Amino acid sequence: MLNYVWISLVVIGILVAAGTDFNADVKNRYRNDMIMEGVVSISKSPTTARATYEGTLVIDRSAFNALYGVQTSGEEIRLPVVIQSDLEIPRMTFSSTAEMPAIWKEFAKYASTKDKLTATVQSLVASEDGRTAKVRFVREPIRFVKFKAVTQAALDYAAIAVNIAIGLIGIMALWLGVMKVAEAAGLIRSLTRLLTPLTKRLFPDVPPDHPAVGAMIMNIAANMLGLSNAATPLGLKAMEELNKLNPKLGTATNAMCTFLVINTAGLVLLPATAIAVRAAAGSSNPGIIIGTSIFGASCATIAGLIAVKLLEKLKYYKKDLIIESGPEGGTKS
Repeated sequence: MLNYVWISLVVIGILVAAGTDFNADVKNRYRNDMIMEGVVSISKSPTTARATYEGTLVIDRSAFNALYGVQTSGEEIRLPVVIQSDLEIPRMTFSSTAEMPAIWKEFAKYASTKDKLTATVQSLVASEDGRTAKVRFVREPIRFVKFKAVTQAALDYAAIAVNIAIGLIGIMALWLGVMKVAEAAGLIRSLTRLLTPLTKRLFPDVPPDHPAVGAMIMNIAANMLGLSNAATPLGLKAMEELNKLNPKLGTATNAMCTFLVINTAGLVLLPATAIAVRAAAGSSNPGIIIGTSIFGASCATIAGLIAVKLLEKLKYYKKDLIIESGPEGGTKS
């Protein structure tokens, strides 16, 4: 069901983006193919065979405001530009700078060259001093802005997902290896035996010697030390082991829900990751959050455990294994 929800959201996002872009194109929101006038002050003459001039484009602000229907302050707009005049149709390029009007900065995000706008120079008339030129130019068309944004966001988040997954491989390999060593050395068995009275009350459906108990204890211990990256693979391992005891696959058991509550509440004794981040940011007392972190996480854990233990007693949330006779005398659930 969730897959249908996601695909519906994706389709809706694409349709909304396409509709918005079509509306912008019809209303010519980006003022495509409209001529703008300005004066270029040449600051650097060409030093190569290619007639490329560097200079400053000066545009009358009132004319700019009238063209785009915006209100910006000041008498003129000044932007550094490069003009390549040896082409059949001269071309002018200007980069996104602090002086560039906000609407052009938005256009530059979706230009053919990111953060740079290109214009076709319709006419180039040099002045008598040879250092300035009056230009009439048409900025490159800007289209499909929202559609490009949706596509770029999809690619960006796909890259983020890959980076997270690759980064998690090393962490999972390390801590699952540590868990195997601890299991072979008998450390997990000893820790499990020590915490058996507590785990029996929290997870009565899980046998005390089951591998899931060891994985859950290691996950909780890592979380309590603020090592969230180390806790992640152990939490996944715990859920995998708990699922082996699940009589009805696809439905979370009471033990799964209880473990998820403890894991999500983030019971912590030493928030190492948060302290490290504060120290890296230059905090004068990065460890001051220890007391409040313990209090807040303890309140969240207690509230979560009370809620999950009350809800699992309600008949509506009970998921019992139903054994029925099969067609050949066997059983099925």
